[in-house]
Order: sequence, then structure tokens, then C-alpha cells
Amino acid sequence: MENDLESKRENENATRQSLLLNESRSPKRDIYKNLTTQKKFGLTKKLIFSLASAVIGSAFQFGFNTGVINAPGELIRQFINQSHLSRYSNELSESTIGSLWAFTVAIFAVGGCIGGLLNGFFADYFGRKKSLLLNNILGILGGLLMGLSKYVNSYEMIIVGRLIIGLNCGLNSGLCPMYLNELSPVDIRGSVGALFQLGVTSTIMLSQILGLPEIFGTDTLWPLLLGITSLFSVFQFLTLPFCPESPRFLLINKGLQYEAEKALIALRGSKEIGQEIEDMRIEAEMQKSQPKFSILSLFSTRALLLPTIISIVLHLSQQLSGINAVFYYSNDILNKSGIENSQYATPFIGLIMVVMTLISIPLMEKSGRRFLHLLGLGGMFVFSIFMTVAFVLQSKYDWLKYLSIVSMMLYIVFFAIGPGSIPWMIVAELFSQGPRSAAVSLAVLVNWSANVAVGQGFPPLFDNVTKNWTFLLFTIFLAFFWVFTFLFLPETKNKKVEEITAYFQDRKNLFAFKSKKNLFNIVEDFKI
Repeated sequence: MENDLESKRENENATRQSLLLNESRSPKRDIYKNLTTQKKFGLTKKLIFSLASAVIGSAFQFGFNTGVINAPGELIRQFINQSHLSRYSNELSESTIGSLWAFTVAIFAVGGCIGGLLNGFFADYFGRKKSLLLNNILGILGGLLMGLSKYVNSYEMIIVGRLIIGLNCGLNSGLCPMYLNELSPVDIRGSVGALFQLGVTSTIMLSQILGLPEIFGTDTLWPLLLGITSLFSVFQFLTLPFCPESPRFLLINKGLQYEAEKALIALRGSKEIGQEIEDMRIEAEMQKSQPKFSILSLFSTRALLLPTIISIVLHLSQQLSGINAVFYYSNDILNKSGIENSQYATPFIGLIMVVMTLISIPLMEKSGRRFLHLLGLGGMFVFSIFMTVAFVLQSKYDWLKYLSIVSMMLYIVFFAIGPGSIPWMIVAELFSQGPRSAAVSLAVLVNWSANVAVGQGFPPLFDNVTKNWTFLLFTIFLAFFWVFTFLFLPETKNKKVEEITAYFQDRKNLFAFKSKKNLFNIVEDFKI
């Protein structure tokens, strides 16, 4: 009986591997006929504690440093000039100050690009948990450099601190979603994945509130505002050691089945983990005979090419939608719209982001990733047009300045519904354990590179080139991303890695909207 069971497992492993590497054309049904539905566990105390530690220490860093630089911008510009004057006895020109300020903003994303590229190495070499722990050293160091910059009269420390904290956030933006995905049960994987974006939006709002002139947005307290970011790393450094490592990493990457079972029992609050461990064990056996995946191999393996392209385009859809142009330069946009005291409007915009991200969390499991991403992109497309119309004509019709604000808020609402959360979680869902780290590295690198392009390209466009027509460029991008998503992105809600792998293996499933074996009905087709 044991020999028959072992033979059955070996045959199933061979079939799975051939599907991934495209070495055979075995029917997909061979993979599914012996799989069973995993028990639904939901949230447990250990899982909640682990998710909180990961999100507060990682997503909070990302969000806070995305939004914190906006409010004290003019104060930092003044400090750059004053610091230079006190040391060299001459003032900087306005253009030089502007260039140094733009560089200070953009260097954060440059660090993010470097961190994104290192994600795969850190995740596979140190593990998800240990990598997050080590990354906190960068978070603390970057925060200290920025927080002490004025006291030692060095604006260069802000630039170096922004680079280091960008490196920290680049690593966090890949490691944290991967860790969340691998800790969570399949039935709540989407909702858990959305927690990363909830952490980002919450601290964007927090940074906007703390940056108000009545709080830390003053000439004496703005360095403290920048240094607060260290607290998030300190929190994770103290709490993450009490959280388990990813069970998938322990079993599939390291072959430590006992440790994986122990971690999974703690996370699920139950010893009924046999099916989940068995699925991971089979995948571990399959991975032993697979080559080590690199970023280049994602493009050379046919079964991985389409999910790789989808991952890249979805991350581009997050950045090239124009959302960071709103985050980084919201005050300038509102001022050019004729709105006075615009710094008080940005925290309200942040609140909208938080509320809509909260609303999107249960929708991830109810409506699915594909529908929400299409809905979000479609709404942003419409309201980017409205913003453009308002910017162009508001000199003739004063009331249009209110349309520009309403359109911007609704634009952010639709971003929060789909493009804000889904790109971060979708990559880990589209790939099995073997190529996942390489895929996450590539996607995060693309995301941060697009972040640099928008951060550097938007101000000249807004001020010198297209003026009020700037957002029309993002309208064109949004139209392309909506069509691509409609054509190619399948639904991954409540689907196992094996199901998604089999879906992409079938050449008939190139176009998601017309596939007869879409992931909407694959469970019913195979009677899982």
C-alpha cells in the first residue's frame, strides 16, 4: 500500500514538473483529479500577530516615506540653502535648490530600485522572516540620518538617509507581500495581501497629518517628522522574532518539514494541516529537479512568460496611472487649481485612500482581483479626463477648481479599489515557490523604476511642457492597462498554485476573457 502511494506521488510530481517546464503535454486533469479542497482556517491570534508585525514594520515604512516628504518640502528647500550658505558663504540659485530638492525626492525611489533587485537573493538566502529582520537595520539608520540632519547642519544627510530608507522600502515591498502570502490560508489570501496596501495608505495619511504646521510641519520639528520612520523598524525588530518563518520557505526551500509543521500549526491554530503540508511536500519534491530560477529564466520558460508579462504590466499600471504624481506633488496640484491652504486637503485625500482600501479588503475574496483591477483602472481613466478638463478650463470657469478636487479624490478612490493593492499581491499568486522570488524581484524593480520615471518626469511636464494637459498622458496609459488586464489577467481568487500553473500551461488560455477553462470555473470542471 505504501509503495503504491509513493508511486502515485512520484507520478504526480513528474506531471507537475513537466507542466511548469513545458516538457510534456499531459492533460491538466491529471494534476487535479487527486487534489482535495483545503480546510478553511481563517484568522488566528498567531497569524494576526505575525501580520501586524510584518505590516507595521514594512508597509508602514513604505507609506510613511512616500508621503512624509510632501508637507515640509518648502522648509527643506530653505534648509538646503541655509546649510550651504553657512558653510560656503554664498546662496544657491533657485534652479540649483529645485534640482537638489527633486533629487532628494527621487533618490528614495532609486534606493527602492536597488532594494527591489535584491529581493530574490535575500528572500531565498536568508528567508522571508530573517530578511525582514535584517532590513530593519537600514530603516533605523535611514531615519536617524534624516532626523539628525538639521542638528549637524547637513542637507546631504537627508539625501543619504532617503537613499537608505528607499533601499529598506524596496526590500520591504517585495519581502512583506511574499511573507503575507505564504503565511495566509488560500481562502483569505487576497484579503491578507491587501493589508500591505492598507498599511501604506494609513501611513501616507499619518505622514500628511503629522506634517501639518500645527504638529511637526514647523521649522524646528520637521527633522523629527522625518526621523519618526525609525520607530516602525524598531517595532518590527522587537516583535518579528516571536513570529514564525514562512512554512513554505521552511519546507520547500530548506527541506525542514518538522519546522514547517510547527510553524503551520501555530499559524492555523490546529493540527489538521496534513493536506497543506502534503501539497507543500509535493511541490518541494518537484523543485528538487528544477533549475534555479533567475530573472532571465522567467522569459525563457514558456509557462512562465505570460505571468511574468502580466506581473510587469500590472506593476506599471500602478505607477504610470499617475498616482505618485498626486502623492508627491499634491500641494502643487491643488495650488495650481486655485485652492488655498492646500496642505489641509491632502490628509483628507489620505483618509479617502484608507477608507477605500478597507472597503476593498473583503471585496478581494468576493469580487476577485480581475474585476477590481478593471474597475479601478476604468474609474481612474474617466476621472483623469475630468481632471484635465478642469485644469484646462478653470481660468474661464472658476467653479471648475472644485471639479478638479472632486475628480482627484474619486481618482484616488478607484486607485485604492484595485491598482493600489492588487499588483503587490498578484505576483506571489501567479508563481510557484521556485520562480516566485525572481518574479517578485523583477516586479518590484519595475515598480520602483517607474516610480523614478514619474518622480523625475512629472514636474517638468507639469511646469514647462504640457502644463494643464499633463494628466492626459496618464489617461492614455490607463486605457492601455485596462485593455491589457481585460485580455490577459485571469482570476486567481481561492485558487491553488497548481491550478494557476496549469491555467498558464494551456495555450488556449492566452486571452483570459474568452478562455473556456478560466480560473472562474476550473474547480467545477475538475470537481476539486
